[in-house]
Amino acid sequence: MIDNLAYAARARLTAGAAPTAGALAWFDWSMHLALSPGKQRSLWLDAWRKQWQFARYAQQSGLQASCPACVEPLEHDRRFADPAWQQWPFNLIQQGFLLQQQWWKEATTDVRGVSEHHEKMVEFAARQWLDMMSPANAIATNPEVLRATASSGGLNLWRGAMNFLDDAQRQLTGKGPAGAEGFEVGKDVAVTPGKVVLRNRLIELIQYAPTTRKVGAEPVLIVPSWVMKYYILDLSPHNSMVGYLVAQGHTVFIISWKNPDADDRDLGLDDYRQLGVMAALDAVGTIVPKHRVQAVGYCLGGTLLATAAAAMARDGDERLASLTLLASEIDYRESGEVKLFVDDSQLAWLEAGMWRKGYLEGWQMAASFQMLNSRDLIWSRRVREYLLGERGSLVDLMAWNADTTRMPYRMHSEYLRHLYMNNDLAEGRWQVDGQPVTVADIRVPLFVVGTLRDHVAPWRSVYKIHLLNDSDISFVLTSGGHNAGIVSEPGRPRRSYQIATRKAGARYRNPDQWQAETPVHEGSWWPAWSAWLAHNASAQVAPPPMGGKSGSGKTLGAAPGTYVMQK
Repeated sequence: MIDNLAYAARARLTAGAAPTAGALAWFDWSMHLALSPGKQRSLWLDAWRKQWQFARYAQQSGLQASCPACVEPLEHDRRFADPAWQQWPFNLIQQGFLLQQQWWKEATTDVRGVSEHHEKMVEFAARQWLDMMSPANAIATNPEVLRATASSGGLNLWRGAMNFLDDAQRQLTGKGPAGAEGFEVGKDVAVTPGKVVLRNRLIELIQYAPTTRKVGAEPVLIVPSWVMKYYILDLSPHNSMVGYLVAQGHTVFIISWKNPDADDRDLGLDDYRQLGVMAALDAVGTIVPKHRVQAVGYCLGGTLLATAAAAMARDGDERLASLTLLASEIDYRESGEVKLFVDDSQLAWLEAGMWRKGYLEGWQMAASFQMLNSRDLIWSRRVREYLLGERGSLVDLMAWNADTTRMPYRMHSEYLRHLYMNNDLAEGRWQVDGQPVTVADIRVPLFVVGTLRDHVAPWRSVYKIHLLNDSDISFVLTSGGHNAGIVSEPGRPRRSYQIATRKAGARYRNPDQWQAETPVHEGSWWPAWSAWLAHNASAQVAPPPMGGKSGSGKTLGAAPGTYVMQK
């Protein structure tokens, strides 16, 4: 108790971040670097080589209109794309910065003896620091800002100051970002017609009204992540996954999670399984009797669904006809940079903060995700809005992203310790009803989607389902990131995907081989998924009635329900 109080008090000062975790990583790296004369020599030589390259480039750029750069920006780095960065003296500024960035990458990696986790933490911290110190972030060293200031007489800086004050006021008063008021839930987003057919202390289950004369006999049940509002899958009418599925002749149900508060502190992962997935399956089975269910899980909802499916397979429960996992990890050993925020030291601080309140604040999770791509989500956005004075129009996905949710103390701690850190589900140690479960027991067809630029669930980690299950697996790799790659409606420009099916018993292909050998298709992956769902449907039938738990037509209100409105 005393330790919890002490940790909780300190966690408030650091917003839940553990300084001990960073200190341990820095000490591990710095001590091993100090004991590595060969690495030191290599870094000194590289520093001299880079200085010589820079001096030669500075001389040549002063004599020639154009000359080859010392170093090019990384593939997705758009900070120096404007032609003005190629003009003196800004070409020297950006080249000096990029050379320094390259040197620090070499300095923080491949130091003998440093643990892999600490190496990645130090590399990440160095990158965050450099992104903050980028010349693109300062008025005097950014030619785009100077040009805008000169052409507008400084009005861009005035507009930027107003944007900053508006954002500060919104943050202090708890309002959403500028433009979010244009995306009201139930009016502008989450508008697919439907009814709430089940409500318990954790979920509302929504059944959507059919729009076709016949539907697939097997209904579709969607389990979204509990760290987000469900309506990412029912955004605006033009990009609603739910609306698309309904229009394709599927009976669709979706779980809307309650936004937990302090009273829900003791809800655990098994409560989410029982009150969420299993309760929803029971209700769907009552409304659509005698037919199995095509279950879909997104992000952590997919992890939870896989856990439930594994327990069902172990116990002989055959209510599932197929399983779709969207950007969902089962094996967390290679889960990307999100794992930098999760180790024993960090968890001690995080749990203390959650213990005091009974939940984790939504903004803390959102801030962690922003840090994974701070170059675009933090610094480039601040340059555009505060220095250039340009307030871009908010889109529905960005408005949804600002509608954060909380997580109960017990559930989030169990998830982080057992599934994320210890990898208990993938390695057969996670228990349901006192007995271990394994995804190897699942014997229904799987449709698994990974996204190319996923910072939350890297696609190679998602691909590891091939090592854990021997059923038919149709794997899709789509362009975009964790959210935009999933919300990828037909007709959206610059979309592409790869798809291939590994039949049960077929040989394993590693992810790089799979990517190299699988053809690329232009457009959205949604039609391929809808066709796969239709293939797994036994027949076309009349749509089931909208019903409550008894299937008698009783409903509990119109979609999107009440839980999604909770702040």
